[in-house]
Amino acid sequence: MKRILFVVCLVVALQAVSLAQKEVVNTKDAPVPTGPFSQAIKANGLVFCSGQLPLDPATGKLVEGDIKAQTQQVMKNLSTVLSASGSSLDKAVKVTIFLKSMSDYAAMNETYGMFFKSSPPARTTVQAEPPRNAMLEVEVIAVQ
Repeated sequence: MKRILFVVCLVVALQAVSLAQKEVVNTKDAPVPTGPFSQAIKANGLVFCSGQLPLDPATGKLVEGDIKAQTQQVMKNLSTVLSASGSSLDKAVKVTIFLKSMSDYAAMNETYGMFFKSSPPARTTVQAEPPRNAMLEVEVIAVQ
């Protein structure tokens, strides 16, 4: 009985610590979320960035242009959110890219690579249908 009570108390204490360490990241320098989600969440030394679209933060509109232009905008948006959280793209550990068309993979990859000169993070790229007719959406997990 004492052991069960100890385990229950430990679980409750860990949940309280986890909740206390969860912090919303919000910056006016990145696109405003278009739904019930945060730009990023800081928790236990990690930063979880929501997927970013190639939106101009000033207008909230989709950046026009090819996959290279859209990739560049997405990466700038992510860099801004990470900076607001006290992190950076250099501290990224996992990236997931949702690409509308795999035929854009090489061009996207070329632009993406400019943001990770050394020690690139782990990455997954999948074909998907990003919102607002964007060519891609990218999410990042980074250390603080």
